[in-house]
Amino acid sequence: MNEKELPFDIVSRLLYRDALMLVIDKPAGMPVHPGPRSGTATSDETLSDHLDALRFGLPRRPELAHRLDRDTSGCLVLGRHRKALDKLGRLFQSGKVEKTYWAIVEGGPGDEEGEIDMPLAPRDPARGWWMKVDAAGQPALTRWRVLGRGEGVSWLALMPVTGRTHQLRVHCAAAGFPILGDTIYGHAPRRGGPGLHLHAAALAIPLYPSREAVRVAAPAPPHMRAALDATGWCEATPAHATAGR
Repeated sequence: MNEKELPFDIVSRLLYRDALMLVIDKPAGMPVHPGPRSGTATSDETLSDHLDALRFGLPRRPELAHRLDRDTSGCLVLGRHRKALDKLGRLFQSGKVEKTYWAIVEGGPGDEEGEIDMPLAPRDPARGWWMKVDAAGQPALTRWRVLGRGEGVSWLALMPVTGRTHQLRVHCAAAGFPILGDTIYGHAPRRGGPGLHLHAAALAIPLYPSREAVRVAAPAPPHMRAALDATGWCEATPAHATAGR
């Protein structure tokens, strides 16, 4: 039996656990839940199918406090009960959770750090989550920093200040450096491409008022490691590399 045939073990992907929340390392290619907007048939495997394994003695399973795209890997937060979900929801909605993504992009920016401030709106209601830059859309701001460069690609830390749908993918493409493997906003083929090179590398969550923020990091996913190597990444690179917010 090869690795792809092994049953999915969500417990082995647990990064953090306390009385209020769990953080797991979501694999690329697995949707968080079924639905027509994700293009996922109800018979396909989703992350939601495995949440019962994360009860750890509680009467109900944890639920998602936010979401990641199907093809994005990395840190995903779950609330362990209703009060925890409400608290986490407020933290995410108010922008108090610091999020750091790693992306390998085609080409790259000329500067070493900066920001992309472009409002976003749905491209076409018939296409669900597809978005576009639109002056009449919702405000969207992404801060970025170059972590490494290779031949024809760059490795960026992306820090979304707002949390719009597909924000990082649209912003990078509109700025002239689409994310490698992006089949919607970039140049990747629909089939047989390298996979989306976007990874939710780290979170800082101010969950407890009297303590420092909970910091959690997810290891680089297998499908991104060759490109990361080509831009100077090594296993010891801290996932919380940011633009110093």
